[in-house]
Amino acid sequence: MKVVLINYGMGNLGSVARALEECGATVEIAENPTSLVGAERIVLPGVGAFPDAMARLEAARWPGELSEALSNPEVRLLGICLGMQLLADKGHEVAETAGLGLIPGEVVRLVAGQGERVPHVGWNEVRHRQASSPLLAGIGDGTDFYFVHSYQFRASLASDILAATPYCGEFASVVGSGNVFGTQFHPEKSSRPGMQLLKNFLARPGC
Repeated sequence: MKVVLINYGMGNLGSVARALEECGATVEIAENPTSLVGAERIVLPGVGAFPDAMARLEAARWPGELSEALSNPEVRLLGICLGMQLLADKGHEVAETAGLGLIPGEVVRLVAGQGERVPHVGWNEVRHRQASSPLLAGIGDGTDFYFVHSYQFRASLASDILAATPYCGEFASVVGSGNVFGTQFHPEKSSRPGMQLLKNFLARPGC
């Protein structure tokens, strides 16, 4: 299976690539959208600021090519951390910025409650919201994953929230719409549960 890992200069490419390879994928780290030809899975990692990331993606002409690739329902995209946030319609970090518009919603800053801190860093539980999601198959409700973030994806549709985490009130920690998915946590840093999620993402329907 060909997996394209998008390199726009703002992601943990090495650790993500190794995790995907351990799950059996053949990974191509791509700096050009032409690499999407023949890809069955696409991974959009990310660390840093929303506006900077979108500027880099647009400069390399990724948005239009991603939409074209995803018009094939057999192709799947997984956004990780900032990569998940970029799937939204817009973000409010630094300045309002248009996102990829692949899952309806917006990205806003976390608001800490009593005894909480932002950025949210460390292990926290992920509670299922859509029990039948194949992305979470074999992963128990309330399983801990590793987070590092200051902003959250506020989905427009409750049906697009596959899982949520109780922190700063509650935020969407896994989103999905059609063949597009995102995790606010880092699966590549989340031990066995993270590897299980990546295996679920890579699996072909019916497997």
